[in-house]
Amino acid sequence: MRDLADIRKEIDGIDKELIELFKKRMDCAKAVGEYKKANNVPILNQKREDEILDEVQKKGGEYGHYARLLYANIMELSRALQHNIVGSGEAMRRTITEAVKVLPEKNLKIACQGIKGANSHEAATEIFPLCQPVFYKKWSDVFAAVDKGEADFGVLPVENSTAGSVSDVYDLILKNRFYIVREKQLKINHCLCGIKQSSLEDIEQVWSHPQALSQCSEFIAENNMKAVPCSNTAVAAKEIFEEKRINCAAICSESAAEEYGLKILKRDFQNSKGNTTRFIVISKKLYIPENADKISLCFSLPHVTGSLYTVLCRFNSSGLNLTKIESRPMPDHKFEYLFYLDFTGNVYNDDVLNLLCALSEELPEFSFLGNYC
Repeated sequence: MRDLADIRKEIDGIDKELIELFKKRMDCAKAVGEYKKANNVPILNQKREDEILDEVQKKGGEYGHYARLLYANIMELSRALQHNIVGSGEAMRRTITEAVKVLPEKNLKIACQGIKGANSHEAATEIFPLCQPVFYKKWSDVFAAVDKGEADFGVLPVENSTAGSVSDVYDLILKNRFYIVREKQLKINHCLCGIKQSSLEDIEQVWSHPQALSQCSEFIAENNMKAVPCSNTAVAAKEIFEEKRINCAAICSESAAEEYGLKILKRDFQNSKGNTTRFIVISKKLYIPENADKISLCFSLPHVTGSLYTVLCRFNSSGLNLTKIESRPMPDHKFEYLFYLDFTGNVYNDDVLNLLCALSEELPEFSFLGNYC
């Protein structure tokens, strides 16, 4: 058996050669980029890349799959270099240049799903203390209100630390492609609330939004209660008050209980004491503050083996931290998906902007959804 120190010494020698060869290959990629710029040739030539990768895998023998992966990454880096040379993504750069840097705060109408006392209402007033909330029945109505100009912005929940993503909202984000201009993480402390005459021992049914029911599922199961879904936590509180049924209670906020005259039977009984919901602010107009630190994108992917992996490697190569990836089915496209991506970064950084510009040229269905904090 060979000594480990000898093997590592051999690896160091091979790596030294590989680095020099990699530098030479990138010099060639740079020359190709300059040629493409001078002759207006597209950066991506998928047919040639596929042919090279197939040949690399064949020549790689027992390490063929590893070799293919290595070369796919090298090609991604080569294309990124060429995109920078040709100045790809003119439309993307223009979008960033035209963005407004300061979000307005006064005389705003903010669209929220539900009614007064809902968590969306609380999030809206924390983000925009001087706003006029406008309430809508459905999440899609919030998008429609912003689209028609009935509201300046819309506030929507996108994920909860316990129950996960609000899939219907992500579907609407991907459908409408409005900008995300702010976010707010709201600590959610649920209350179990009934009419004045009820006690905890009376409760057989619990009414609330499905997300709230999921966030309190352990308590509901332990007490053999029936979960009854409603359109909103505050709507559940209002309906409990109107129905006046002693055996029914709502899961809602303390402010909703106060608003609709309910008695709080139990506090803070959610599955996780750190229960938090992330809300976003949507807009038809793009605002990017100078201190923005989160970017959202959506895109689809070409039908090429490893395409998602190679795209994600681009973020890793740029030192960017991915914080969320969500896939949603594309309507009328069998087994094809749109990807929603969050990562930390600021588009006023040249490296980040260059990456986005390159991706905007390469990825189908690409949309820049915002850079916010």
